Amino acid sequence: MVTTTPVRGDTATTPPPPHRRSLLERTAGFAQRHRWTALLLWVVVLFAVWGGASATGDAYRDDFSLPGTETQQALESMEKHGSAQAGDTLDIVLHDGGGLKDDGNRRRITAMLDKVADLPEVAQVRSPYEDAQAISSDGTVGYATVVLDGSSEDMAKEDTRRILDTARTAQADGLDVELGGDAARKLGEPEGGAAEGIGMLAALVVLGLMFGTVIAAGLPVITAVFAVGSTLGAIVLLSHVFTIASYTPYIMMLVGLGVGIDYALLIFARYRAELVRGADPDEAGRRALDLAGRTVFFAGCTVIVALLGLVALGLGSLQGTAVAVALTVLVTMIASLTLLPALLALFGKRFARQFRAKAEKRAAKGKELGGGARWRRWAGLVQRRPLAFLIVSVAVLGALSAPALDMRLGFADAGNDPAATTSRKAYDLLADGFGPGFNGPLVVVTEGDATSGAALSRTLNDTDGVAAATGPIPAEDGKAFTVIAFPETSPQDEDTTELVHTLRDGVLVDLEEETGARYLVGGSTTAVIDYADTVSERMPLFIAIVVGLSLLILVAVFRSLLVPLKAALLNLLSIGAALGAMTLVFQKGMFGLEPGPIEAYLPIMIFAIVFGLSMDYEIFLVSRIREEWLRSRDATAAIREGVAHTGSVVLAAGAIMVAVFGAFILGGDRMLQQFGFGMAVAVFVDAVVIRCLIVPAALQLMGRRAWWIPAGVDRVLPRVELEKHD
Repeated sequence: MVTTTPVRGDTATTPPPPHRRSLLERTAGFAQRHRWTALLLWVVVLFAVWGGASATGDAYRDDFSLPGTETQQALESMEKHGSAQAGDTLDIVLHDGGGLKDDGNRRRITAMLDKVADLPEVAQVRSPYEDAQAISSDGTVGYATVVLDGSSEDMAKEDTRRILDTARTAQADGLDVELGGDAARKLGEPEGGAAEGIGMLAALVVLGLMFGTVIAAGLPVITAVFAVGSTLGAIVLLSHVFTIASYTPYIMMLVGLGVGIDYALLIFARYRAELVRGADPDEAGRRALDLAGRTVFFAGCTVIVALLGLVALGLGSLQGTAVAVALTVLVTMIASLTLLPALLALFGKRFARQFRAKAEKRAAKGKELGGGARWRRWAGLVQRRPLAFLIVSVAVLGALSAPALDMRLGFADAGNDPAATTSRKAYDLLADGFGPGFNGPLVVVTEGDATSGAALSRTLNDTDGVAAATGPIPAEDGKAFTVIAFPETSPQDEDTTELVHTLRDGVLVDLEEETGARYLVGGSTTAVIDYADTVSERMPLFIAIVVGLSLLILVAVFRSLLVPLKAALLNLLSIGAALGAMTLVFQKGMFGLEPGPIEAYLPIMIFAIVFGLSMDYEIFLVSRIREEWLRSRDATAAIREGVAHTGSVVLAAGAIMVAVFGAFILGGDRMLQQFGFGMAVAVFVDAVVIRCLIVPAALQLMGRRAWWIPAGVDRVLPRVELEKHD
């Protein structure tokens, strides 16, 4: 069918074909027509999911095992031969400056241990008076070992509290009693809720300032709460089927609230613009979903793909966390595309009156809605000195990224717990009484006869970096022996990591050649080392895959080679700055924080999430710049107008993300503090420094070359329209 191209003055043209609505438009139209049904469905889903979750309870499990690693092989060997070192334990740590061996202390401690042994969750108790090595050389510090019926991960907090309360019945006359071990650390975990509330309140303030109405500010938050609440309930149910770590709900709330409010904001901002332009509320809602909804859909899918890529890395319970967070993003995206249109339909007429009246007042004063004139002036300022802005900005971010090169991966232990917790007090007492390495012993296993076990004990005692090693401890079947080696340094010390590698790659290799037996180094300390090493080995491949896939998609979207390459490099720069800042604050101890390693799984998790979120801002900003370029073919004007139309939304979205993520820094959990801080820094850098400074400067320097693509590449690439601008 041939149509006549209209020209000026020509009135006899073939009318344009009727507008064919996209899937997103049809989805918005359905939600608008059946607004109460859509709301009811979301309410039913939320209550149904939480009804099931309340009935079953959660079954979260922290699994950092990595099949094939030496730590896992050592554990399997101990379990196979029935070694006592394979079970989980708690330590009842005792301290008395006057000594623990006097008759009064001995009676009180022995009576207390008998009570602990009778508790249902306790399998066995070993008294410090049964082992000479369980009391320090000066006699002031000792410990009793409590062997648990189950694993530390499955230990209920109230059961651990019962053991501590029972143990403290002996506390009197200068005798202090504390409880150490993985299960004891749960007693010091802060209750959730405050950080989420602070983050949401800050988001409401930002939204209120942007839209000028309480209801408008509340709708994005309501959308995010429904999405995150429904997903949290679903994850509680799924935790009975899949291995999902206990920290997963907190990361889900962080990401879900941040992206949920962010996605709803992008759609709502477009909805407001359509109302101001004169569209009726229903039409404005459909167009907002068709236009801004495409950006939301792409951004959400990018985050989901990056997170699911973590599953392929095979990193223990991180797989379950990645799936859970990906599901959160998916449900949040669906809520933004279904629940939000229904809410907009309910308040559409009110919003039309309010937003149009506000726009008319600003127009009467010669101002643009959203501060377009200010953003246009800002873009012009950057364009006048693009090279200076680019060099200074990149230099600052490069300097902030530099500390990440020295980043040490690991896991926080009781030495990082708040000073007032019983787990931290127990940790410090054991370090004072037996040396810093006592809190991170190495469990070395050999399958062989007593001769190979004795040789192992002698060799370890003669190895530099080992403070002491026990004699060979036989397993139940007598076919394996275990030697406990105590390093001279603490579990998180870099020298302890070096010691483990020295034993595995040198000392024990030579011993194997001498005795013909096999030796495996395991224990909780080596589990952390193996996990960190595995993450470090697999992260480059993961980054290459995610960056490569994103480059291909952006080339298809923007029909350009330089713009996608610039986007990928800048995304890496924002992530590097976040990791560098985390290293300075948490590893180096800036601002007086307890120095320690960066949680091993956080860098790769932050990379997956931030890379997807950065694409959100990149597409929202650059697609508008490209639209202006296609319309005017003036590269300088396109940058200025693109920033003028999107700057306020990008800045508000970034402020909301920073508020939500930053609120978790106020909590007491070190892992959540690291995650929230890293995400807040990454979003701030991306939204403020990169989108408002570096991108306009880089595009100005590229000029028309920014939109160049070889004709052959252009022909073979699929046509992708993520956002249309009228």
